[in-house]
Amino acid sequence: MASRPDLILASASPRRLALLNQIGIEPEHLVPAHVDETPEKGELPRRLAQRLADLKALTAQHKARQAGFADKALVLAADTVVAVGRRILPKAETMEEAADCLALLSGRAHRVYTGLTLLTPSGAKRQRLVETRIRFKRLSGKEIEAYLASAEWQDKAGGYAIQGIAGAFVVKLVGSYSAVVGLPLLETSALLTGEGYIVHTNWLNQATLTGV
Repeated sequence: MASRPDLILASASPRRLALLNQIGIEPEHLVPAHVDETPEKGELPRRLAQRLADLKALTAQHKARQAGFADKALVLAADTVVAVGRRILPKAETMEEAADCLALLSGRAHRVYTGLTLLTPSGAKRQRLVETRIRFKRLSGKEIEAYLASAEWQDKAGGYAIQGIAGAFVVKLVGSYSAVVGLPLLETSALLTGEGYIVHTNWLNQATLTGV
């Protein structure tokens, strides 16, 4: 039986790595892909999410080729965009940006788009785009102030992290929770399995180790 290909995760995000670990995957290589995330003029949120996922994957693949370990490896990349209508919210870098995001999201619905790209050694590109709808409760001034003080918002799309304190703001979520965190696990597993990276292999190994 052919050996399973190596996996390169095009990210330095501990959240994405933890999500992969959750389903028994430990990438052979972590290759951060720093790209310009500025939306193009008139670019819609869903297109931005997929374009950036593609760009990150290609950037990581190029770096891996230069390092000599890309020839037989799959490259996985993802990008998450938070939007209200057509308005793309930033990855908050300042408290003011985060406050603006939270004020906009308070008491209303928004969408989170997560683009997923898998590049194969043969040059093929597999893509998925996952859309999740979320509604926040109406946030009081004190809640926003306290959340800003937590600093959890830093470098988070839309100025919040659903896996943290901001989980208490969510009234309703329709779609993929893991996609909002940063990596849609259902779609990731399907893409990898389709390219010969059998995800459940490690589940069997874990069962043996734990004596299940």
